[in-house]
Amino acid sequence: MTEQTHRYDVVVVGGGVAGLSAAVSAAEDGARVAVLERAPEAETGGNTRYTEAFLRMKSLDEVADGFADALVDDFMGHPDPSIVNDAALPARRQGALYRAAHTVDPDYVAALAENAPGALRWMAGHGVRFDFVPTPFLTRSTTRMAPVGGGLAIVETMGGAARRLGVEFHFETTARGLVRSGRGVAGVVAHTAEGPAVFEGAVVLASGGYQGNFELMARYHGERALTCRPVARGGNYNKGEGLEMALALGAATAGNFSLFHAEPVDPRSGAPEAAIFCFPYGVLVNREGRRFVDEARGTVDAWYERTTRAIQDQTGGIAWVILDQRGLAVPNLMAGVRTDVPPVTADTVGDLARRLELPAADVEATIEAYNAACPPPDGFDPTAPDGLATRGLVPPKSNWSRPVDRGPFAAYPIMAANVFSFGGLKTTSAAEVVDRDGRPIAGLYAAGELTGLYYTNYTGSTSVLRGATFGRIAGAGAAARARSLAGA
Repeated sequence: MTEQTHRYDVVVVGGGVAGLSAAVSAAEDGARVAVLERAPEAETGGNTRYTEAFLRMKSLDEVADGFADALVDDFMGHPDPSIVNDAALPARRQGALYRAAHTVDPDYVAALAENAPGALRWMAGHGVRFDFVPTPFLTRSTTRMAPVGGGLAIVETMGGAARRLGVEFHFETTARGLVRSGRGVAGVVAHTAEGPAVFEGAVVLASGGYQGNFELMARYHGERALTCRPVARGGNYNKGEGLEMALALGAATAGNFSLFHAEPVDPRSGAPEAAIFCFPYGVLVNREGRRFVDEARGTVDAWYERTTRAIQDQTGGIAWVILDQRGLAVPNLMAGVRTDVPPVTADTVGDLARRLELPAADVEATIEAYNAACPPPDGFDPTAPDGLATRGLVPPKSNWSRPVDRGPFAAYPIMAANVFSFGGLKTTSAAEVVDRDGRPIAGLYAAGELTGLYYTNYTGSTSVLRGATFGRIAGAGAAARARSLAGA
């Protein structure tokens, strides 16, 4: 079958927030733009389509307090100081080893903090509305905004803006490789419904992570691949070609390839983000009927990911949160329960364990030991860490410790869902993909979940924000490159 050739100025791979931001930005700068999207039109948008898209913002014009520090202070191992000390030097004096180092670039984080408000204002100018909307977190460590209508509103509104600007969408089209010329990356080889095709132009990779590719999940995460799944249907379209094709050109990486952003979800549910965030007010038990983690180390928004990883480390990658009537009566508790499947209930702890097919005697002993270690309930405050800690219990429970003894009892199963992968491509603050010699790969840009940023713990409510911010930057950079080549 003969390859078809489509000529554009800019080719964007992926139709989520990063890809749409890149497409709109490039088109506004006069570029002829194509968006290549693996999904059919009815499911376009990847993860963005299904997320509530919380944004770590104090207001539309200011990022939340501690924004940059939270990202830069994420533990990145023990890099060689003779290399990373170059971060303090002007860009022209930074060595190649530093520019390609597998660490966060402070200039990238600074660009995100500086440009995020402008990106949101720009999206608002295209019709996206933002507000402070309810979150699923009863306790929070930072301020958050969100688009009204969530990520779907971004997909629909920015998609509409792109179409009005003349952007052409190619659905059911999968990018498979990058085209190189003497002047750098010059396009994408793709598979379309009509057969193979080449899309010429500067390239913006915005195709998400690899959570929908079980082989890559097993390669990077080993046994954990079997006990997780994408957090929403859109993640199944993220199969990692963007990462693979850039690595084939010698791209450098950033972010931790051994971890992914883990969210606690109900394995019985097929609803997007069927999250269970109520565990700080109950007791978590594993398949052996035992506690294994401090359920309440701090605000749930800051700690749920680490708790979810502890759940994934249990037999079968699963645990159950047990709540009594006292726990179920916590005001607004169900805001943190996003599953569409009701809990398993029983009048006694033993009967509940049997319905869950857990060892009843062990569950009963676990709950009895926990109840005996709970302090007097004076000062209980479900809206903030209250210091009501167990006494002499291993592992401890640091906050919200009240006996689980008032039936009927309820339980939800919890497993780890992969929201997105931490490891990805390294880019400059201008969204240019960097090679392993620290040089930008001419004609290749990347934004969103495909790019590496996180190492040990997700800095909450920054993923959609960085997708929008660096998507916009990438689109403008790719359009400028197209103009430069046309002028040459």
